[in-house]
Amino acid sequence: MLKSFGFLLLLMIAGMAQAEPFAQGDPVKGKALVEKNCISCHARMLGGDGSIIYTRPDHKVKTSASLLAQIRSCNTNLDVQMFEDEELDVANYLNKTYYQFEK
Repeated sequence: MLKSFGFLLLLMIAGMAQAEPFAQGDPVKGKALVEKNCISCHARMLGGDGSIIYTRPDHKVKTSASLLAQIRSCNTNLDVQMFEDEELDVANYLNKTYYQFEK
């Protein structure tokens, strides 16, 4: 019985390690927030299509943790005033659309 419980616990932990990093975020809401708060600023910074910031070869975001940190940095420094759940919505959308981080 104890071995079975330990095995199930191990499977659960392994499953969480491979889980989508921003599963609690809503990508539909995230897309709307990116379009409202991010793309125009990125376009001013880079000219033209603001979404190029996510796909350029020298982009800063290399991990799911750095993606969330960058979103939070922009939110704070630019006083966007998104709530934490909205930051996760944005992270989920950007991850699904551009980055595909697994954890």
